Parts: sequence; structure tokens; C-alpha cells
Amino acid sequence: MPLELELCPGRWVGGQHPCFIVAEIGQNHQGDLDVAKRMIRVAKECGADCAKFQKSELEHKFNRKALERPYTSKHSWGKTYGEHKRHLEFSHDQYRELQRYAKEMAVEFLHELNVPFFKVGSGDTNNFPYLEKTAKKGRPMVISSGMQSMDTMKQVYQLVKPLNPNFCFLQCTSAYPLLPEDANLRVIPVSGRTGPCVVDGFLGAFAVGKMEPLLQPKF
Repeated sequence: MPLELELCPGRWVGGQHPCFIVAEIGQNHQGDLDVAKRMIRVAKECGADCAKFQKSELEHKFNRKALERPYTSKHSWGKTYGEHKRHLEFSHDQYRELQRYAKEMAVEFLHELNVPFFKVGSGDTNNFPYLEKTAKKGRPMVISSGMQSMDTMKQVYQLVKPLNPNFCFLQCTSAYPLLPEDANLRVIPVSGRTGPCVVDGFLGAFAVGKMEPLLQPKF
């Protein structure tokens, strides 16, 4: 029997509960607050339970050399990588505005303030100090598995479980676009044997086969 997890207040996943769908907006708003609001509205209209954005504190995430390097892509929003990334970042006040808008739309909005659960991206799944700090906050956690080995995921389980039993692993294949033959969905029951508290989901550009307890399609 799969374990049931209360991901948000009153919203359970696993078992016979409906699939929880996260609309991964990320930074596809291109730094435009009105576009972000429209994407929240469309996510709600499509039946998503949650709209997910990405928030970074760039000076803590990148060193000065990385931020100052030239960025000449045709999709660049600035002359340097730092200028490009800053264009895509919303301020804390803008995120609060988006949260108010999302609540009006009856969608749970994920950002750094008062979120119902924490989503750990694949790039941070092997950041054990970060995982420990996040787990100690006591909120439910969704931990992506992209680019991680089974041994690493076992270490994650052993680290998080004693600190916070309310978490699940999200099966993630880090490829864009993701081809059906590369989805590797059969690893889900294997990772489920890591421990009894694991609820499995699927992250990718599409969903195939039976619905898992939690999906995070790219939006």
C-alpha cells in the first residue's frame, strides 16, 4: 500500500487520492508580471493544483565571474549572464503580488514565503546541508531525483527521514524535450522500495501510462 501524504493543508496525495498536478512555470514569464499572472490563470483553467515558480538569490548562487561573463545567446535579456538572470528575477514584493493573485484564482502558489510545502530541485538533491536545513523546517517536502544515482537517493532518504517523515521523491528525467523511451518510469516502484514513506511522482514534458500521485509537467 502506498503511503498517503498531506502535501498541503487538506490536500492528500498517494493511495486513492487524486493526482496532485504542479504547473512548472519556472521563469517562462520572461520577467513580465502580467505574463506570470496569465500563466497562473491558464494553469488553473487547465486543472492544475499548483503553480510553481523559481526564485534565486543570484549573488549567493553564482560567483562574480559567472555573473559578469558575456552572454551572447539570441535569447539573452542582457549583455552579461548576471543581467540576463536579473531580468528574469521577480522581487519579493512581486512574488507577494503573485501569491495574492494565485489565492484569488484558488491555486496554491509556491514561493519563498509561507509555502505549504518545499520543492527541492534536482540540482540541490545532493546538497545535504541544504536538505538538512529544509527538512528541519517541518513542512512537507517534494524531492526531485534528476541526475542523481540510486545510492544518492538512498542517502537522501536516510538523511531526511529522521528529521521530517513528510516527504516524497519525484521521479525526474533531466532531458528537454523528454522522449517517451527515455522516461524510465519503471524506476518508480524500485525507488519506492527505498522506504515505506516514499510516494512517487513523475516530472517531465509529458505524462504517459497510469497517473502517479504527483505530476509536475513543464508549463
